[in-house]
Amino acid sequence: FDYLGFVLIFFLFKMKRCCSYLAMQLAIQIMGAYALMTVPSNKFLVSRRSALVGVPIISVARKADAVRPPEFVNRQPGFTQTSSGLQYKDSIIGKGAVVETGDRVVYEWEGYTIGYFGRPFEKKNSVRGGDFSADRDYDRFVVGRGQVIPALEEGVIGMKEGGVRQIVFGPKLGYPFKGDEINGILDDPNHDRIGPKPGSFSGLRALNFVLSSKGDNAVDKTLLINIKLIRVDKQGGARRFD
Repeated sequence: FDYLGFVLIFFLFKMKRCCSYLAMQLAIQIMGAYALMTVPSNKFLVSRRSALVGVPIISVARKADAVRPPEFVNRQPGFTQTSSGLQYKDSIIGKGAVVETGDRVVYEWEGYTIGYFGRPFEKKNSVRGGDFSADRDYDRFVVGRGQVIPALEEGVIGMKEGGVRQIVFGPKLGYPFKGDEINGILDDPNHDRIGPKPGSFSGLRALNFVLSSKGDNAVDKTLLINIKLIRVDKQGGARRFD
């Protein structure tokens, strides 16, 4: 401690013995202000609230030049990376028909914001019903028609019925933006045109919170989707589709 710090601590102790509430509060605020002045400004941040209660909460300061969120460049262990940057891993190898371009796939899925605390925006076993979610059948799309994000189009190719695959991808293979994704302006915010769309209001909000983050507050928009392939419908097969 330097001399000023010792004097302040001694003053705080004396005021406590005097049982003066106002004097006690004044001493605490002085101590908080002293802590704020003595912490190097280029290394830490001390919140105003923490200084007022005399217990500074110290956190690493944000870099002033943090304009773009961190790119997802590290390969996930056990995943295969394609030329587009998509990473995938088969958890279960199916035994049925193989998915090809032009097929209609019927699937169920789970989605997580893996780049931002791994929060789920779609869960297979989530509670259904109520005001904020909707019961629905399996999702489906025709491969090659652009009905879903590029990562899912590419991710199902080569899967077999009954298979389960995980895919990890960044914004370039994900939901569409207007202009640079750093601006956080979604081209299809309700995800009605380009799926897959979360089946609940809370899931939609969790997904869009990450995707619409922008500027200095932008977060890593890397997503993970688990796909379970229920069925593959071939063109001209028993289950016709347009």
